[in-house]
Amino acid sequence: MNVEKKILPGGLFFVIAMWFSSRLLIVIAMLLIAPLFPSSSNGVIATFSWDVFHAWDSVWYEKIVTSGYDFSSEIKEIHTVAFFPLFPLLSRIVMFTGLPFKVAGILVNNSAFLAALIILYFWVQELYDTSTARWATATLAWCPYSLYGTVIYTEGLFLLCTTSALRAFDKKQYIWAGFWGALSTATRLPGVALIPAFVFVSWKERRGIKAYIASLTVGFGISLYSLYCQIKFGDALAFIHAQKAWRGDATGFAWEGWWKMLMQITVGFTNWKSGYIKDPLYPLLFLIIIGSGYLLWRFRIYLGISKFRYGVYFLWLLLWSLTGDELFKIALVFGGIYLLWLSRAKIPLVTVIYGFSSFALILNTGITASAERYAYGIVSLSIAFGLLLAKYPRWGYPIMYFFGILMFTFSIRFARDLWVA
Repeated sequence: MNVEKKILPGGLFFVIAMWFSSRLLIVIAMLLIAPLFPSSSNGVIATFSWDVFHAWDSVWYEKIVTSGYDFSSEIKEIHTVAFFPLFPLLSRIVMFTGLPFKVAGILVNNSAFLAALIILYFWVQELYDTSTARWATATLAWCPYSLYGTVIYTEGLFLLCTTSALRAFDKKQYIWAGFWGALSTATRLPGVALIPAFVFVSWKERRGIKAYIASLTVGFGISLYSLYCQIKFGDALAFIHAQKAWRGDATGFAWEGWWKMLMQITVGFTNWKSGYIKDPLYPLLFLIIIGSGYLLWRFRIYLGISKFRYGVYFLWLLLWSLTGDELFKIALVFGGIYLLWLSRAKIPLVTVIYGFSSFALILNTGITASAERYAYGIVSLSIAFGLLLAKYPRWGYPIMYFFGILMFTFSIRFARDLWVA
């Protein structure tokens, strides 16, 4: 009997190992490495304290827990009503034990993220095999944006609720599907993407009245919050109207934002901002890398699979070093859509529809900010990517190493209160 089976049954040991090792890397980066850097552009110095896990949206959740919700019809600043209630509610419950908010928030998010990984692993194992379950779990745990499953954000809780809801609906456990779905819409607005997914599958597979009831129950979480907003602020859609502080009146597909990002990748930020080729070196290097990639693909048979693979690794690192986060952001969002389309016949229909519905929400907010983080929260992508890497594991290991590098750098940036996603 091996060590894994002696300690924990089945794949539980693997899941906990993935969660613990990835969280350990984040903690080391945030608590030990980030404090070695000088103050950031905003004057924040990382310290060996809970403060490194508390930045950006974390501040708003703390305000909700300590001071309650606020809103004004004159949208001139951010109001806490834009943030949904389940995460601050659970954090508040944990605080009854005497723990401060920062500790409570970290415990809620990390515990939920671990539970989401466990549910994902055993669901994928039931659907396919152990290898696919391991790769799907590793993808969700090691994707650099899983940082938000550790800091004081809602990613862990949202992944737990949506994964549980999708699994329950796929297994025709409609009471649990409605329960977890309602918690999803009480956690974040994108949880409503479950509704069209459930309704479509109910119709497509002729599942009956129970499936439709479960589909509609998903909206119970956001409906209760809407009722609260109506009673307290006289505006049932206050949480949507408050979003104008971020995006103004922008709606629909953010053509300008995505085009700007694409231009920054291809010609460089300096050239894009100047409106002409002020720095010819950047586009020249970009063309050299792209051209080398084409030649590598063209002569892959002559080079052999091993040299071809290492060539791809090297060129990707060069391209990422040149272009920065924008490349990974576009690859995750639009590459994720393409991967979901390719996997549409291999993964459960409800996860396919949920994935596309989620992307539709992400791409029609009128802005590009945080699109990659929201795309990470679509568990359908982890399942699809797990299937892909189970088929091509030799590509999987270097991808996980690259994820680790990004996660390490993202963690340092977040600890210094610098923008990540």
